Amino acid sequence: MCGIAGQLKFKGVVEERKIVAMTDAIKHRGPDGDGVYINADSTLGLGHRRLSFLDLSTAGKQPMTNENGTIWITYNGEIYNYVELRTELVKLGHVFHSHTDTEVIIHGYEQWGSGVLNRLKGMFAFAIWDETKRELFLARDRFGIKPLYYYFENGNFIFSSEIKGIKANSDVKTTLDHTSFADYFVYRYVPSPKSIWKEVKKLPPAHSLIIKSDGSVTTNEYWKIPFAENVISDRDAVEQFDVLLLNSVKTHARSDVPVGSFLSGGYDSSAIVYYMSRFGYTPATFSIGFEGWDVSEHIYADMVARQYNTEHHSLILEAQSLDILEHLVWVYDEPNGDISIIPTYLVSKAASEKRKAVMSGEGSDEFLVGYQWQKDYMPGQVSWFQQFLSRLKGKKNSQMLDYYAGCMAMGRFDSNELRKLLHPDLHIHISGDPEWWYKKLYNPSLPDLKAMQVLDVKHFMGEQVLAKVDRASMANSLEVRVPFLDHEICEFVFSLSSSVYYKKEDTKHLLYQNIKNHFPDEILHRKKQGFVGPDKYYMNYDWYKKHLTQSRLADDKIINRNYIDFLLKENDHWRLWKIAVMELWYRKWV
Repeated sequence: MCGIAGQLKFKGVVEERKIVAMTDAIKHRGPDGDGVYINADSTLGLGHRRLSFLDLSTAGKQPMTNENGTIWITYNGEIYNYVELRTELVKLGHVFHSHTDTEVIIHGYEQWGSGVLNRLKGMFAFAIWDETKRELFLARDRFGIKPLYYYFENGNFIFSSEIKGIKANSDVKTTLDHTSFADYFVYRYVPSPKSIWKEVKKLPPAHSLIIKSDGSVTTNEYWKIPFAENVISDRDAVEQFDVLLLNSVKTHARSDVPVGSFLSGGYDSSAIVYYMSRFGYTPATFSIGFEGWDVSEHIYADMVARQYNTEHHSLILEAQSLDILEHLVWVYDEPNGDISIIPTYLVSKAASEKRKAVMSGEGSDEFLVGYQWQKDYMPGQVSWFQQFLSRLKGKKNSQMLDYYAGCMAMGRFDSNELRKLLHPDLHIHISGDPEWWYKKLYNPSLPDLKAMQVLDVKHFMGEQVLAKVDRASMANSLEVRVPFLDHEICEFVFSLSSSVYYKKEDTKHLLYQNIKNHFPDEILHRKKQGFVGPDKYYMNYDWYKKHLTQSRLADDKIINRNYIDFLLKENDHWRLWKIAVMELWYRKWV
C-alpha cells in the first residue's frame, strides 16, 4: 500500500521539487521508500511513497517502468490475483524483473490496454504514463477502496492519493465549494466526483480517466454490478459462497510480511479469522473497547481470539475528550461525519504498532443484508401503511428514498434545516433537492431490497466507510485489506434472487450457514452493533460549547450563530457533531 502523486503540464515544465513536496505531504502512506520520475521533456512527473509488502527489494521501487522506458506507473494498492496474471503474461512472452504486482499491471497494460482493469482483482488507484501515446491513464478500483483525487486548471493536471498531496504543490489554488459544503451536512461527506474544493475532483469508484496530449479528458465507468438472475438452490449458493470467500481470504493473505486482522467479535471479522484458520494462518488480532460498556466489542473479540488462539491485542478506551478530532481533520482532508472515525483511527494506530497489514470485514453487511435498515424495509417488517404507500403509482421511489435518507442522516438536514444552518448569503448554494445524490444512485427497476443494497454499496460504503478506513489506517502507515470486497463475491450474491441470500431467521444467511458450527451462541446470536461506542461518548456538550460558541464558521458568515445556540440548548448531539467536524476542518484547512 502506498501513496501516489503526479503532474502533467501543457504549459511550462514540471519541477521535481514540487513532486517531492507532494509525496512528502503523504509520506505516512509509504514510509518505506520514495521515488520520483520526470520524463525527458519535463512535461510529466510521477511521485511515489512505498509501504512494501511484495518483493521488499529495490526491484519493487516505484515509479516503475517497462523494459524500454515507454510505460511508467505509480500505483497504490494490492492485486490479489497477480500470481495468476503473471503466469499468463509470461506465457504470452512478457519478461519480469521483479515479483511485484506493480509490474503485473505494467505488462497487463502493454498486453490489454485499458482492458487490464477487467482482469484485476483487488484494491487499487494508479496512474500510467504512456510515452508513445503521450497520454496519462488513471484508474480506481471497483468499490473505491483506494482514493484518487485530481486537479485540472489552466493546462495543469495534478493528482494524488489525498487532497493534502495536491495542495502541497504550489501551482494549486483552491476555493471552498459551498454546494459541497451543503452536501456534507446532508450525506456526512462530499459525494464523488465533487470534493470540498471547487477545483479538486474525486475519480469515482470503478472509473478510469484518460488525459491526452491535446488536453482532452475522458472518463469511463468500466464496471457495474450485474443483476442477471442465477437460478440456484439454497444449498448450492451456500457452498459456492464458501468457496469464493475462502479463496478471497487466502489471496488477501499473500504478502512477504505477516498480515493481521481487526476483530470485533461480530460475524464479519470473526469469519475472517475462521477462514484464515482453514489454510493454517493464525493472525495477530486487534480490537477496541470502551470501559464500563456492557456490550463493548472487546468482550466478544476476546472469545473469538481465545477460540482460535490468536495473538490478540485489545485497546480499551476510558472516558475521553473528543479533542482527537483536531488531529483527525488533518487525517481526513475532507470533513467526514461518520461517528466511528475516532475508534477506527485508534484501532488502526494500535494495530500499526504490531503489523503493517490487517484484514477487515467491510462489504459483508452491504452484500449479505446485515444492516437493520435493510431488514426493516422488507415486507412483513414495515407497517401496513408504508406498504400501501409503496404500492401507490409514482410513490414507491420517493417513499423508499425518504426512508433511506432518514436512516442515513444521523441528524437530518433537509432544505429547511440547511436554511437555518447556512448564512442567508449562501442559501443560493442549497440544491433544489438536497438529497439529489440518493436519487442519482437509486435504481427503481430493481426489487426494493437490492435497490437499497446498491445504495449502501455506492453511497454508505463506497463514499463514506471506505474513505474513513483508508485515511485512518494509512495515517498510521497501516494497510487494511477487505476480502469481502471481491468483485466476484459481489457479482455472485447480486446474481441470486434475494430470497436465496436473505432469510428473516438468519443474519447474513450465506455467511451464517458457513460459520454456524464454528462459534459459540454469544457470537452467533449477538445483536448487530455498529463500530461507534456508547452514545455518551458523543454527548460531551461542554466540548461542543468549547469549540462552537466561538465558531470561525459563524465569524466568517458561513453558518448562523443562533442556529448553533439553538442546537446547544436542545442538546442535539448528532447535528452538533457534524457541525463540530466541519468547524475543526475549516479551521485547519481554510
